[in-house]
Amino acid sequence: MERLEQEGDIAADYLEEFLDIADLDGDLDMDVEGDRASVSIVGADLSQLVGGNGEVLDALQELTRLAVYRETGERSRLMLDVSGHRAARREALVVLAEKLIADVKSSGERAELEPMTSFERKVVHDAVAAAGLTSESEGVEPRRYVVVLPA
Repeated sequence: MERLEQEGDIAADYLEEFLDIADLDGDLDMDVEGDRASVSIVGADLSQLVGGNGEVLDALQELTRLAVYRETGERSRLMLDVSGHRAARREALVVLAEKLIADVKSSGERAELEPMTSFERKVVHDAVAAAGLTSESEGVEPRRYVVVLPA
């Protein structure tokens, strides 16, 4: 727990400096969710830190993880969110997964989703596992996708 809090502090310091350099207003919220540190940037309009499909957010998350690694010497699984983008995406993916799970249960046939990021695939895999089905990722980055298998 202490290590995760340290990761969050390092990430927050890095992101504060980043926001200052970029001349952006944003407040930072830190938390520990399960086995990873979580940092959220909230503010007025920070859509430029998310990008069209979250690609800027993914890049900023990787840069932040590298900053943590530089300080600790250990790989970080830190999760970064900007203006609730990941939280909203998680909710939408759970709804999508639930619909797909119902379809697979009723048809008895496997179903494939569109290519997704690793974060998005994990959300779907978790929802499928919670429903008692199995899923797997197929394809090669950046075109990896989730396949939900019947029971």
